[in-house]
Amino acid sequence: MTFDPATLVYNDAGLIPAVAQDATSGEVLMMAWMNADAVTKTLETGRVTYWSRSRAAFWVKGETSGHVQELVALRVDCDRDCLLLIVNQAGPACHTNRRSCFYIEIQDGAEVEIMAPLQP
Repeated sequence: MTFDPATLVYNDAGLIPAVAQDATSGEVLMMAWMNADAVTKTLETGRVTYWSRSRAAFWVKGETSGHVQELVALRVDCDRDCLLLIVNQAGPACHTNRRSCFYIEIQDGAEVEIMAPLQP
């Protein structure tokens, strides 16, 4: 069966959430949005391409920072409304220079930073 990005379930803005997970460690790195063209570009190039809502433009992860995401596998959830991107991540995934965007944990009702930025 051939995959067609048009078969995915997108929100009213034509976007689908995409969670990036490290292929080696299994760590959840980040979540961003993709449209059908971003999914196609990612599959064609092997470089993860997102849709930037703030810039209304494609965003190839690492294009300016060098912190690229190389696609290992793309998985579709059971409802076809969310994607899991298994990636090889070069450098930090988060714009705050952390390995993961999920660096704040709620502990006993308080926000605790559990991950420091990576050293340059």
